[in-house]
Amino acid sequence: MTETNDQIQTGAVPAASDVPAAAEGQQEQRRGGGGGRGDAKGDRRGGGGGRGRDNRRGQERDSEWQERVVQIRRVSKTVKGGKKMSFRAIVVVGNERGQVGVGVGKAGDVIGAVRKGVADGKKHLVKVPLTRTSSIPTLSNGRDGAASVLIRPAAPGTGVIAGGSIRTVLELAGIKNVLAKRLGSKTPLNNARAAMQALEGLRTHKETAKERGISLEQIYS
Repeated sequence: MTETNDQIQTGAVPAASDVPAAAEGQQEQRRGGGGGRGDAKGDRRGGGGGRGRDNRRGQERDSEWQERVVQIRRVSKTVKGGKKMSFRAIVVVGNERGQVGVGVGKAGDVIGAVRKGVADGKKHLVKVPLTRTSSIPTLSNGRDGAASVLIRPAAPGTGVIAGGSIRTVLELAGIKNVLAKRLGSKTPLNNARAAMQALEGLRTHKETAKERGISLEQIYS
């Protein structure tokens, strides 16, 4: 039994405050005496610089990805003592450069469910071949459960003609000119996974010619 959550909690998640290694070394130097202060300073400078560079690189990698929450629902599970309430979040993760993934997370709070959904989406990324006009090379079909999705390439300036979770998947994949149609179930999760299956089955003309063992000219003829 499921029911839609009326409110979505927002806000920053507090991070755990860990004591840096440099501060611990400084305390040990103070307890032990004045000996080795130069080495301790050198270690603090070197260690802090390395951690700073690693943090900057991690922030740059994280800034490349965009996350969009497709749906948040309050679900219940019947256990021995009664019903256990939790939240389920469907999240789409992509870098708008040909990589996209769909993840699902469950937790006791909304923030935890979204965090788990983002991590799950990054584990199931799909590489999408894009054309020069930010479209897909060929027509593709995808199916998941009772949901079926048809994706067709479009001319430049068409835009993303799609709706629901399918539109979110296509936009975060970096596709800007495409036609998509939902054929079947209206469930957001099944539609998103069907769109992922359709994108995963895409092949460029060069890859198709190589698989069939023919030249690229014969593909266009």
